[in-house]
Amino acid sequence: MNQLGANTGIIVRRIRPADYASYGPAFADLATRALEPNPHMSPAAVTASRVIVPEDAIVILTAWLSEALGSERLAGIWALRRQRDWRTGFAAALTCPILPLYEVSSLPVLDADHGQDATQAMLRHLLAAGDLPRTLTLPVLPLEGPTFLALEEACRVTGSRLRICERWQRPVMRPQPGDDSERYLRRTLGQSYKKRMQQFRAIARHGEVGFQRLRGEAARVALPDFLALEAAGWKGRAGTAIARLPQASAYFDSLVTLSAAADSLQIDTLLLDGRPLAMGLLVESAGTRHFLKIAYDESQARHSPGRALTIAMLQADFAGTPPDLFDSGAGDGVDAGTYVWGERRAMGNAIIGLGSTSPSLPEAAARLRQGLRLARTRLRR
Repeated sequence: MNQLGANTGIIVRRIRPADYASYGPAFADLATRALEPNPHMSPAAVTASRVIVPEDAIVILTAWLSEALGSERLAGIWALRRQRDWRTGFAAALTCPILPLYEVSSLPVLDADHGQDATQAMLRHLLAAGDLPRTLTLPVLPLEGPTFLALEEACRVTGSRLRICERWQRPVMRPQPGDDSERYLRRTLGQSYKKRMQQFRAIARHGEVGFQRLRGEAARVALPDFLALEAAGWKGRAGTAIARLPQASAYFDSLVTLSAAADSLQIDTLLLDGRPLAMGLLVESAGTRHFLKIAYDESQARHSPGRALTIAMLQADFAGTPPDLFDSGAGDGVDAGTYVWGERRAMGNAIIGLGSTSPSLPEAAARLRQGLRLARTRLRR
């Protein structure tokens, strides 16, 4: 289905997930000129999600800018999922990202010069489609930056209701000109800098400390080590480790294989006497890096291996070229103070009622979940 945006030269098309698998070069080109990259919109991420999500439940919107001589340029991509369950109040909705359990951003990827036009065209397409729900649920939406502003304006123009049901602050890293690892850590850790670095250096008293950064195919080969480390801890005992969940294991195997082929995969490992103390699984796109999963040796908890890994990762970043944005991927229940990344990104669980200003069942369900979580938190105190 094609739809022309109102006087903008933007055409919106839906494409099949199977066809999107071949869009790697086009997506990479769009990401380099995007308002904000998002690796979860990549063909690798969408293709991997098909291990868990039926193909007919995935809706991929592409926005194209008409140019001279009949040519077109990709101006936007938004990968969504049809959903109807307790999270949506059992009402039909479209959700982004496709797998919020594992993916950490709901942002579409938009051409920096045509972001508002592309966003408005995509919302108009959804409004005009007779076969799609009129509600968008965006559970991990950054509430700041140019893409959110474009989304806000598109909602205003299309008469749509944008409501934020939950808010939290996510740790991120945005390096400043002239930063190195010591300067950055001193600024972000403040008075705790000396204590944290003493703890980090104290690990060397218990053996030889090393750090390994793997990318591409080498990172893919290291995935079994990551899964084994995770499964050796409490998640393995509880049956929630990736290696204990066949669908999740198949999904991550596909994601890692496809991301490695696209050179967007990274696995970082902090080693003690040659054995993994902690490992991190990351994906990236055009200077934006997302931290997806961490695993650590729980028998070495006295070393705070998770925090130690993040310090080693940060040092490695500044030893080379750090990412423009490092996103910790932390959810709303995570204490931001446990991370060494000092900047904060406002996040929210957003719900958009397309062409409507009335509250929806998904919004009511989100409010109910928020209330239940608050009550549970109070009871634990």
